[in-house]
Amino acid sequence: MDDEASWRDAFPLQSAAKACDALLQAWSELVAVRDSAFNATMKEPGLTKRLKMHVQNHVSRERGLLGMWAAEDVIGEVDPGTGELVEERRTDIVYGWNDDAQDFELVFEFKRLGKLKRYRKEYLGKNGLLRFVTDIYGRGQAIAAMVGVLLEAKEEVVPGLRLALADAVFANPLRLVHAGHGKTFIEPSSLFVQAEFDTQHERDPALAPPHGHITVAHFFLSFEGDAPG
Repeated sequence: MDDEASWRDAFPLQSAAKACDALLQAWSELVAVRDSAFNATMKEPGLTKRLKMHVQNHVSRERGLLGMWAAEDVIGEVDPGTGELVEERRTDIVYGWNDDAQDFELVFEFKRLGKLKRYRKEYLGKNGLLRFVTDIYGRGQAIAAMVGVLLEAKEEVVPGLRLALADAVFANPLRLVHAGHGKTFIEPSSLFVQAEFDTQHERDPALAPPHGHITVAHFFLSFEGDAPG
């Protein structure tokens, strides 16, 4: 059995999918409220904190999810010899789950996303998708999630992002694993029904899972009150 098949057999994808469904339900419920304070004017930290609270306090309980949610979760490194803080980052939302046999953390990185090039650069760059490649986000994990918070219609935004993924300026730093037929992404998503597409990225051994690369599912959410799909 190849490495790709092995990790998919071992990874609790069903639990991860339930977490994604819960998060998307929580988003839909918050944006459906008329004159909601949860709206497009709010920056990512305000959105993700509210979203985490709602999914944890209400949706997860209704769905019987057993894992734990965190927002602005602190990750990093401490030098054991000196006690000095070597590195510190904060992830937007994390869902963690474990039992006697296995555990996983699913990191959701949120980015506001419009049709202009500057939004694509932010989404794909060092403060976005690149965090799952060269940074410590999702360290040792097989999967992660990018969430594009749409500021304009999806059909005006996502095609440009697909084209950017084929551009060497972005593709080379992202260490993309080509999906075949000249594509740099997998569409439809191989992980989650409600994701638009996946990208796969080679990582250094200190950051990678045993099979050597991370698969990132890309979700796109709007403030129109409609669930993605």
